[in-house]
Amino acid sequence: MIRPFSAALGLLAATPATAQGVAEESASCAGIRGPAIQVTVTGLKDRTGRLKLELYPGNADDFLKDDTDLVREGKVFRRTWAQTPATGAVVLCVRAPAPGRYALLLTHDRDGRNKFNFWRDGAGFVATGNLGRSRPKVDQAIVTVGQGVTPVTIRVQYLRGLSGFAPYENGR
Repeated sequence: MIRPFSAALGLLAATPATAQGVAEESASCAGIRGPAIQVTVTGLKDRTGRLKLELYPGNADDFLKDDTDLVREGKVFRRTWAQTPATGAVVLCVRAPAPGRYALLLTHDRDGRNKFNFWRDGAGFVATGNLGRSRPKVDQAIVTVGQGVTPVTIRVQYLRGLSGFAPYENGR
């Protein structure tokens, strides 16, 4: 059975801001020499709240799994928090432990409560299609990281009625 996207993100609502063994990362890739992902964020509905970028193992079993479980199992998990800037480009950075295949999730926590509200908050992955109503597939979130900084763009999507999550465009 496919879990609705809102239910999948609801699991993230219980995720603490930091978990033991999970390092908070910097918001900039400036000066980073090792493997990292620099994410340019587009499509923000507004400039409120915070942005959260999470790095998961690049497989279906671990994608969107609870961070404390991943850490306990010795698997990859990283999290970056950043205040949404009032103006200008929005860029986040997360380090990868080594070159390889990973999955990324970006959420726009518009009220800053660290609890995903699918009625208000946004989410995004590197894939360009609409997220819709079903649970996101790992293929929508895959990034292949090299030895240096890998640039990607994530377009944030918000609930758009019965069709589910889609990009927010000019107030429509």
